[in-house]
Amino acid sequence: MNIRNMAKFILVFGLLGFWQGTQSDPGSAEAAFQLEITQVSESVHVAVGATKPPGYDNGGHNNNLSFVITSAGVLVVNGGDNYLLAKALHGQIKARTTQPVKWVVNENGQGHAFLGNSYWATQSGVELIAHEDAIAEMELHGEAALRRMQELVLEKGVNTAVSIPGNSFGSATNDRFVIELGDTRIELLRFGPAHSPGDISVWLPREKILIAGDIAFHQRLLGIFPDTEVAGWIESFQRMTALEPEIVIPGHGAPTNVDTLNKETLGYLRYLTAEIERILDEDGDLSDAYAIDQSAYAHLDTFEELAVKNAGRLYQTMEMEYF
Repeated sequence: MNIRNMAKFILVFGLLGFWQGTQSDPGSAEAAFQLEITQVSESVHVAVGATKPPGYDNGGHNNNLSFVITSAGVLVVNGGDNYLLAKALHGQIKARTTQPVKWVVNENGQGHAFLGNSYWATQSGVELIAHEDAIAEMELHGEAALRRMQELVLEKGVNTAVSIPGNSFGSATNDRFVIELGDTRIELLRFGPAHSPGDISVWLPREKILIAGDIAFHQRLLGIFPDTEVAGWIESFQRMTALEPEIVIPGHGAPTNVDTLNKETLGYLRYLTAEIERILDEDGDLSDAYAIDQSAYAHLDTFEELAVKNAGRLYQTMEMEYF
């Protein structure tokens, strides 16, 4: 073996050994997740994720992971992007209460909502739940989401696998699931189609706190994807705000209020819809949609990544409905 080939051999097997080492010793990567917890109320806490896209630096933690501490157990909202992130969140929970985690709610079928289920599924007494549409999404695209996560976070994704919730709810007549933990009533609500299949929110009626999930954005630009239903989202958003929550925890970004969300979520959806309706009325095309002036929302994170794509996707959807 010549020197060049020997160097390649050492490099490849050295990296393989490092990867195998992290597989056998997940604690070596867990230190990457130093979560800061915001206390929203006496019972509600949230680890606010980065409002930038997921990547190695944030370990995939670019969405909110919330938990509700009650006298009879803890409910967690979102499994997290990977096993070690979920484990780190559990450590933060255990530092605040001796109550066990009873429920983990996946707000939708996106990877950062459910891939951490693989940790929670190893914990005794934990029930996993999601809307049936989100579960269908996990079953269809879960392995692809897992591969994308692993490519982004590398060894921080150790021990993560696709773990589908064993509990579901949702139908034409039942888009509410109620959980009673001690004297705390927690409602899982599906307001209708919105950002992605199976979007749900978590409502605490006594505290008037809504853990809204991806139906609400205010510090990063919302994303319109091929399975996003913008017209339905506008209607679902209005049903959500009819609850008159005093505090809203969005899917991404710090806790906020309805007025802010009306501007940055509902306002954006209505503006983009109106602009594309105008383009279609004037026999414009896709290039006109790409050129829509969205500068009023340029202060939001992920604007550069999403604004033009949002306009193009919504144009293509509305064009098909227009004719």
